[in-house]
Amino acid sequence: MFSNPPEWVQTAQELLTKFGLKTVAAILIFVIGRWVAKLLKNLLQKMMERAKVDAAIVGFTVSLVHAAMMIFVVLAALGQVGVETTSFIAVLGAAGLAVGLALQGSLSNFASGVLILIFRPFKAGDYIEGADTAGVVKTIHIFTTTLTTLDNKRVIVPNSKLMSDNIINYSAEGKRRLDLVACISYGDSIDTAKAAMMDELTKDERVLKDPAPFVGVLAMNDSSIDLAVRPWVTVADYWDVFFTLNERIKKRLEEEGCTIPFPQRDVHIYKED
Repeated sequence: MFSNPPEWVQTAQELLTKFGLKTVAAILIFVIGRWVAKLLKNLLQKMMERAKVDAAIVGFTVSLVHAAMMIFVVLAALGQVGVETTSFIAVLGAAGLAVGLALQGSLSNFASGVLILIFRPFKAGDYIEGADTAGVVKTIHIFTTTLTTLDNKRVIVPNSKLMSDNIINYSAEGKRRLDLVACISYGDSIDTAKAAMMDELTKDERVLKDPAPFVGVLAMNDSSIDLAVRPWVTVADYWDVFFTLNERIKKRLEEEGCTIPFPQRDVHIYKED
């Protein structure tokens, strides 16, 4: 009965044999490819977490790599069943180019955010200056960094601006030098003023002994002798010591009989005969 099947049955058998095997192969490619992509995704995530990479960049990078691998798997499976994938690749490339041009600024911020999270020029809690802004780093995101200024303003800075400018990290070394200037008149004793200010520095427990504080003549102006007062303090104590020492030095110089001069001009009036 089936020794001579109709022509259409033979054609169907041939198509089933030809495309059925390709379909099975495509399914196997998809299943195995998805399993490999998931395996590599988990492996990459563990490696990045072990390297203590920021959680935000770990999640984004792992998702991006997994999506790219799945696109490759799908294209490979479609190619196995005879679907022309060249057009798909061209469309994806054109779409990627269009999105890249439209999001040029955002991509620049993203790339800068990745660099910040990888190379760590600063971290949350650091006091930094950059992109015409200074403040304490509160959060670092992929696209922006949030700073809080000394007068409690929240400033959100695009990461590309930070990475394209010089970044001054005042907290990186753990200590800072205060640069104070005290002025005395030419009639005052330099040694007395220096000894008095050095005594005030040594009495303040917040002033570090290493590096040692320094007091010396900075400049001799028209109306005053400027003395440089340069103690070292921890970053956390910087502003408290700054304001405290300015007040204490002024009071101590007055106690020692030193006068704080001010610019003056002598005017001589002559009477013509």
